[in-house]
Amino acid sequence: MPADGGNSQGSAVDISTTIDSNSAAQLGVAAAALVVAGCGGGGSDSSSSGIGSSSSASSSSASSATGIDDAHAARFLLQAQFHASDSDITAVKSRGYANWLSDQYAGGQGQTGVAWLDAQGYNAIKSDQSYFWPQFGDFMIWNQLLTAPDQLRKRVALALSEYFVVSLNAIDGFWPPYMMAAYWDLLTANAFGNFRTLLEKITLNAAMGLYLATRGNLKEDTTTGRQPDENFAREIMQLFTIGLYELNLDGTYQLDSNSKPKETYTQADITNLARVFTGYDYDYTNVTQTPVAWVSYKIPSNNFALDPMILIPQIHSTLSVNFLGTSIPANTSGASALKTALDTLFNHHNVGPFFAKQMIQRLVTSNPSPAYVQRVATVFNNNGVGIRGDLKAVWTAILTDTEARTSPTASDTLGGKLREPMLRFVQWARTAGFTSTNGKYEIYDLSPSDTSLGQSALRSPSVFNFFRPGYVPPNTAIASSSKQAPEFQIVNETTTAGYINFMEVVTRSGFMDIKPTYTAWLSMADNLPALLTKLNLVFTANQLSSTTINRIQTALATFGVTASTSDQNKALLVSTACFLILCCPEYLVQK
Repeated sequence: MPADGGNSQGSAVDISTTIDSNSAAQLGVAAAALVVAGCGGGGSDSSSSGIGSSSSASSSSASSATGIDDAHAARFLLQAQFHASDSDITAVKSRGYANWLSDQYAGGQGQTGVAWLDAQGYNAIKSDQSYFWPQFGDFMIWNQLLTAPDQLRKRVALALSEYFVVSLNAIDGFWPPYMMAAYWDLLTANAFGNFRTLLEKITLNAAMGLYLATRGNLKEDTTTGRQPDENFAREIMQLFTIGLYELNLDGTYQLDSNSKPKETYTQADITNLARVFTGYDYDYTNVTQTPVAWVSYKIPSNNFALDPMILIPQIHSTLSVNFLGTSIPANTSGASALKTALDTLFNHHNVGPFFAKQMIQRLVTSNPSPAYVQRVATVFNNNGVGIRGDLKAVWTAILTDTEARTSPTASDTLGGKLREPMLRFVQWARTAGFTSTNGKYEIYDLSPSDTSLGQSALRSPSVFNFFRPGYVPPNTAIASSSKQAPEFQIVNETTTAGYINFMEVVTRSGFMDIKPTYTAWLSMADNLPALLTKLNLVFTANQLSSTTINRIQTALATFGVTASTSDQNKALLVSTACFLILCCPEYLVQK
């Protein structure tokens, strides 16, 4: 991957042997000290640089014809995609926010996850029985996040994966990586489409069918007393469309006569709706069965994992359905019943604000104002030409809203959102530049909290995502201010130390076959003000305070790097600078 600045990828500089264990430990202590010290107050320091200014006068270029300077362009890009390259900063400054987004919508889609798996040969039926192995799904998603050229599409698809959750943790049987790749490709293919289309495709997706038990869901049996599984019926309402409580357009609760939130649905609604989702199973139409020598059964091809589920009328319930005020008569065909049910959910007044708030939380801020939510929900309901659920219009509304584009202030200590660990890792790799030594992207599940990131893409521990959208950290200023901080649900002493230790190693040595290059910044290693000015821009959009920059510069000065220092030692200094920034609260909280 190119390093920030658009240079060629170059080659990785081996710096793994230039630092001993004592020095590594000292780096960890230094990072922890920055965390404890609040990195100069987490932005509350009066010397905080803020957006559009910096400790260095040259850090942010003059505003362009659009009125956008480097720092504002970088801040926008870090909300809209994974990193802010020099070329993207220039494009945003030239085109403006809305036009830049339109350019991305019109751009082509990068390589699909399924195509990447095929190119790696993971569709082969081999005696090691790797068709059962899930880890290729991890390799696939990390490759997508680290290399895909269509960053906006992939960034919003990742946000959607935390809304329409399917987790690789629970996908077993034949071809788990292909199950997850088809799910991921569905999200990316429809990320700029319509919510109603996406809702139906998600409902019929094979991985979702396995995850939430619509696959093989049988109709009622009066003889045995069996009833349809209610899992998907519950979650499609609670998590995917309308939520638990009736909402106003601005996302606030509608209250009953006792000032209590009104519930959106009842158990009877779930029981009735569950009938709609009976009768579906994998589509084996295109599957071929291969006899093999190492087991007594045939091995199916992966087509069933890629194709939508199909309806088997014999096991579909034909009872009448009554839910949310909608009636589906008895003996209605399965396809018609599904259409009516999904139309009912899609057109419910809750969907706009329910979806809008969570997508704002994933991309911009944990605590959008009701007015912000209402503006986005209004666009969801009508994109301006009478279309409901236009996702391009939703992303544009979220990312160009005045609340998203207004610069943070030093006094706004509870603004923004905590960067998710997986996003920090992806941003670092894309920004620093890296090479893969073998093209395999063998990045495994990074969920372990004591030795890794504490979060891994497509590895949510449950259908409720890694964290709840309304999570409030107890006994904090956030709680005292009646604010929410979803990502803090996966923050504790173990995850904090685990992240610091993991990134200390990764920024220096990479992970498995992924090796950092730092090509664009080696020439700055002997000019610490210039280096930190650049890193402040591309990692935080100039949100590091001068106090923090001075602390990091003091630590880096001990390396004694000069113009004649070897590239290996220059890379060590640059990696240390990145590491310290990545551990700093002013970086960790994206504003």
